[in-house]
Amino acid sequence: MTSRRSTLITGVGELLTCDDTHEGGALAPLSDAAVVVEDGVIAWVGPRADAPTTTDAKVDLDGRALVPGFVDSHAHLVFAGDRAAEFAARMAGESYDGGGIGVTVAATRGASDDDLRTLLAARVAEMRAQGTTTVEIKSGYGLTVADEARALRLAREVTPETTYLGAHVVPAEYRDDRAGYVALVTGEMLTACAPHARWIDVFCEPASPHAFTEDESREVLRAGIAAGLLPRVHGNQLGAGPGVRLAVEVGAASVDHCTFLGADDVAALAGSDTVATLLPGVEFSTRSPYPEAGALLDAGVSIALATDCNPGTCYSSSIPFFIALAVREMGLTPAQAVHAATAGGAKALRRNDIGRIAIGARADLTVLDAPSHQHLAYRPGVPIARVLDLS
Repeated sequence: MTSRRSTLITGVGELLTCDDTHEGGALAPLSDAAVVVEDGVIAWVGPRADAPTTTDAKVDLDGRALVPGFVDSHAHLVFAGDRAAEFAARMAGESYDGGGIGVTVAATRGASDDDLRTLLAARVAEMRAQGTTTVEIKSGYGLTVADEARALRLAREVTPETTYLGAHVVPAEYRDDRAGYVALVTGEMLTACAPHARWIDVFCEPASPHAFTEDESREVLRAGIAAGLLPRVHGNQLGAGPGVRLAVEVGAASVDHCTFLGADDVAALAGSDTVATLLPGVEFSTRSPYPEAGALLDAGVSIALATDCNPGTCYSSSIPFFIALAVREMGLTPAQAVHAATAGGAKALRRNDIGRIAIGARADLTVLDAPSHQHLAYRPGVPIARVLDLS
């Protein structure tokens, strides 16, 4: 019989559990707290004075704050190439309609497996250095059967949360045969990609000539569901549209962006289990209006915060920066923003083992070089968050 290894994390100046079952509430911080971890799982949480003392190891945080590891539930990390010039053009006044994705597709198709693997590893390491412990990774920059399957195979090497996004945009070679590309996405490409994916996604934006209509998007999602994949949706990013309605219709775990929402969209989300995943880095990088996250919470909508790290509309992997944006621009308190980036992201991935500090959850923990979680918004751009290494 093997013994279990235990570690006492003590000297926690402030503990924000983000656990909805916690006696004081998910957003109520605990002062002078401690946590016990056994074999990578949280075994005890409470005041330091009551903490068990017979553990194998001890880590003293010396008054630092502890929060759940950030859960980034929307990222595009398998790509090659650079679109800095596109960003500069947007800052000079050009609008975004999704067309720049084709530039990344060309660069990614031309990259080797080793090149993509190296780039992917560097991006994941960059996220972990800022406190992210779980990341969802989409395909979508290959748009051929072989390239989409390759992207998912590489993503699966670093995360179980992989998403088939063959329906990112219609590639140039199918510009005059949209129906043919939808048939490929729902047929041969899906067959090749499904073994490497947990999720299926679609860019449902009728306002863009490059993305997919409501009917096309529904066809893509239904095919993925029939193949055993779980649905999520890119929706309501470029304008009002059917994305939210479609996501709720098919029981999607999340609808992501939600930049332009009407009253009917908010009501549909509030009456569903679909999470509104908000991506403030995109608004920052495209000069679009920020969603009213605080109002969504008031209406009973579940929200998540994620990076949408990608080469075109948000080349940033910093959850702490987006927590600061959510507080400054979207009407959230610091605690609400941290909850959205942890427990909210976990819900968007339909996970209950991450995103909270609670008995039985994974010991995915982020320590702040600060006395409270409020410093994530108070000190934007300062690298105060890091994953707590208990190895």
